[in-house]
This record gives sequence, C-alpha cells and structure tokens, in this order.
Amino acid sequence: MDGMGGAGEACPFEFNFDEKTFKVGDSVSYRVTGSLSDFPFVGTLVEVHEDYVMIAGDPNDPAKVYRGTRESRPVVDESEV
Repeated sequence: MDGMGGAGEACPFEFNFDEKTFKVGDSVSYRVTGSLSDFPFVGTLVEVHEDYVMIAGDPNDPAKVYRGTRESRPVVDESEV
C-alpha cells in the first residue's frame, strides 16, 4: 500500500495487520473475493469475534457492514459488497 498517498509518499492509513490484537475501531486493509480481488479496501472494525470480524467499509453509509474472516487482511465475500 506504499505510494497510495502519491508519488514517493507513504500510505496515509495505519492498519492493524495482527488479527490476534484486533479491536473495535481498528483500521484494516481487507480483500473482497471475485471480480474485486485485485483491489485493496480500507475499513474500520465494528465487531470482533473469535472467528470473524464485522467491517464498516463505506464511510458514506456507516450502517452498512461486511462480515470478514479473522486474518491479517480479512476477506469479505463479493456478494456482501
């Protein structure tokens, strides 16, 4: 995600990539299956469970959340997006 801020700039986001320490409010980089699998997404954890997380991925619609796997970069099924 280096360079997302522009040429030579560091990524403007700070992510938690350690699924063991995930907590509500953490920013995560997550992936989406299917046709969107090549794109990185940014979201905020709104729930953290033993084997999955709930991610707010749309800043314009905070009520919309996606269920993702609990791993360093959670995976969300394309059907949820």
